[in-house]
Amino acid sequence: LVLSPVLLALDLAAQATEHAQFKDWWWKVQLGKCYYRLGLYREAEKQFRSALNQQEVVDTYLYLAKVYQRMDQPVTALNLFKQGLDHFPGEVTLLTGVARIHEELNNISSATEYYKDVLKQDNTHVEAIACIGSNHFYTDQPEIALRFYRRLLQMGVYNCQLYNNLGLCCFYAQQYDMALSSFERALGLVCSDEEQAEVWYNIGHVAVGIGDLTLAYQCFKLALALNNDHAEAYNNLAVLELRKGHIEQAKAFLQTAASLAPHMYEPHFNFSILSEKIGDLQSSYTAAQKSEDAFPEHVDTQKLLKQLRQHFAVL
Repeated sequence: LVLSPVLLALDLAAQATEHAQFKDWWWKVQLGKCYYRLGLYREAEKQFRSALNQQEVVDTYLYLAKVYQRMDQPVTALNLFKQGLDHFPGEVTLLTGVARIHEELNNISSATEYYKDVLKQDNTHVEAIACIGSNHFYTDQPEIALRFYRRLLQMGVYNCQLYNNLGLCCFYAQQYDMALSSFERALGLVCSDEEQAEVWYNIGHVAVGIGDLTLAYQCFKLALALNNDHAEAYNNLAVLELRKGHIEQAKAFLQTAASLAPHMYEPHFNFSILSEKIGDLQSSYTAAQKSEDAFPEHVDTQKLLKQLRQHFAVL
């Protein structure tokens, strides 16, 4: 029988720690890493905590924060990072860690503030530039987002995701000539099927925007050929099928989109509208409620629910 490398490393680190009379912080960190790799997160936490008590080191804070994130304790990880920043003010890796957790918690404004702090310390930090650019795009400032993505190009970052984002920003900033050339560059670079699917999906959006629905249909089909779980493409295909009068096909696409991404309100809302038009009011009401659960502030959903309730009251 052959032991795995991690178990051998664990045995070595345990013996070394014991030999050092449990006073060597470095070996405790190595022991913690081994426990982490083996999925023994509580044991890893003890070792990293003990190491931090002996010696304040940035890497130890990062490892311990990873442990808390794997145990689904983001608030504990945040507090740990802030404790680390008290000892190492302005440390880029700790600031980035805080920003990432805020981003995962969907607290985008706080994440952006921390990414800005990262850029104050390191103005070539690719992740911070990309995330701030993304935030500007999603707050309806595509022109400002373009500046950040162009900065990444100047720094020599060439990948599928960057050109994909550039294409979207150019489209929403009404620079249509640049949008399609950016998407072409994205497709020309080496990228996974999922990334290519996103590019074709975005080209489909551009096609809808310029009124070429035939091209849009083909793009969304290509997106699904590359990624069969692309809920947004199913939803948009359903809308195009409905415009052609293909009701059953549209229903099938919307049901698929809703099952793949129940958190999206669009498939539920579109299915509700479709069901209401064909007279299936019960299905319409059920779908509208799901849309409301996914996006309580959606005005059109509220209007539809109000109409349906009035109709039921008359019955």
